[in-house]
Amino acid sequence: MPKLKNKSGAKKRFKVTGTGKVVYAHRGKRHGMIKRTKKQIRQLRGTAVLFKTDGETVKKYWLPAS
Repeated sequence: MPKLKNKSGAKKRFKVTGTGKVVYAHRGKRHGMIKRTKKQIRQLRGTAVLFKTDGETVKKYWLPAS
């Protein structure tokens, strides 16, 4: 059986923590910041944790090797 590979798009977007949770960065902060309010920009900082079921799906289908 061949080795399982992670999807390269998912590698760039998600990270699995030591406890098995899936962490992601908020969307909507690449460009167009002038349109967003200061509050929106502030709230988009940092990372967030996916819901448990969504995280399990990501780990099963897109990050099977990690």
